[in-house]
Amino acid sequence: MEGKPLKLSTKILAGLVLGIVAGALLNAFMPGQVKSIDHYVLSPIGQAFIRIIQFIVVPVVFTSLIIGLTSLQGTGKIGSYTIKLLPLYIITSAVALAIGMVTAYLLKPGTGVSIKEVGQGPDAQKGQSLVDWLVSIVPTNPFEALSTANLLQVIISAILIGVAMNLVKEKAQPFLALVKSVYSIVERILQIILKAAPIGVFALMASVIATQGFGVVNKLLMYILGLILALAIMGVIYYLILLMVGAKPNHFFKSFFPSFSLAFGTASSNAALPVAMDNAGDRYGMKREIASFALPFGTALKRDGAAILQGFNALFVAQFFDVPITASLIMAVFVSALLVSFSTAGVPGAGIIMMTTVLSAAGLPLEGIAIVAGVDRLTDGFRTALNVIGNVANAAVIDRWNK
Repeated sequence: MEGKPLKLSTKILAGLVLGIVAGALLNAFMPGQVKSIDHYVLSPIGQAFIRIIQFIVVPVVFTSLIIGLTSLQGTGKIGSYTIKLLPLYIITSAVALAIGMVTAYLLKPGTGVSIKEVGQGPDAQKGQSLVDWLVSIVPTNPFEALSTANLLQVIISAILIGVAMNLVKEKAQPFLALVKSVYSIVERILQIILKAAPIGVFALMASVIATQGFGVVNKLLMYILGLILALAIMGVIYYLILLMVGAKPNHFFKSFFPSFSLAFGTASSNAALPVAMDNAGDRYGMKREIASFALPFGTALKRDGAAILQGFNALFVAQFFDVPITASLIMAVFVSALLVSFSTAGVPGAGIIMMTTVLSAAGLPLEGIAIVAGVDRLTDGFRTALNVIGNVANAAVIDRWNK
């Protein structure tokens, strides 16, 4: 009698755990070979997996949005969903940011750590200004938006096309049939790609642990634990929110576990989006028109992990350089970090790049970025998982609200 086949979520979790173990063994017993093994085996496999996932992100977002919008038959529900989602995004992001700042203030992870202990990390790149970002989300060419994978521009393009299709009605049917056909093809490609997910997650985690090891973790242990604690608290808050609105939190976390584990392993919200959309309909039972609009919209905007990171890191840097934490500093950090959280890209390492905006707004030394850059990848998976949790939880609240 054959045993029951393992679920995808179990396979991804197994790949994640085995990757951590394999990376630790390589780092401990084969330090001389780590660089070549990572360069020729682990890193290429991991990066190839992320690229093949990203291959379907734009087609999934574009086609699912158009299908969802044309099923609404009018612009009223689009505006209704947007009006409901944006306040939820702002409130929950503000709560996440406050949790990150309070946790850093109470634990004081930046005190007692010297630059000699943690070393000098890589320089961070200059992030895009908020004004430039706001202008950049307006598409000038829908084909350019699709080719450059700019999710916000893709969403705006799809909304304009979907609304126009509703207005021209039957004349849009041939194009709608094409879009539905493309969506069916992309959905099948996703099922094929997910068979390789455990291998991709294994390679990504093994690469991180093997190359970075746990040496720097000992020096910044309070920083890492404090940041993970803040992320966990926000996760609990989402559980309570789902419980209050009757959205079945246990069923929610079980249904979306594959997308959460994939987000953790890849550290990319964009990569987890196709799986989250698949989980929303097939496992959780979210209304399709809500999932097809809210999840891509949230992937482009909703970043609770980024909000916690920016607030936590800003106070960490202030403590590290003995900068007094005043009311004006807290306000500058809060406002800038809240805005930055909505403009952080859903790719690995984006949070560190955007730190320049927050630290500059608060008048904090930009050298602090180099301190945390060394362990950023070790916490990036936790932050990305919370980004996806926050995105789908807000969509679940809207789904419950409409029911």
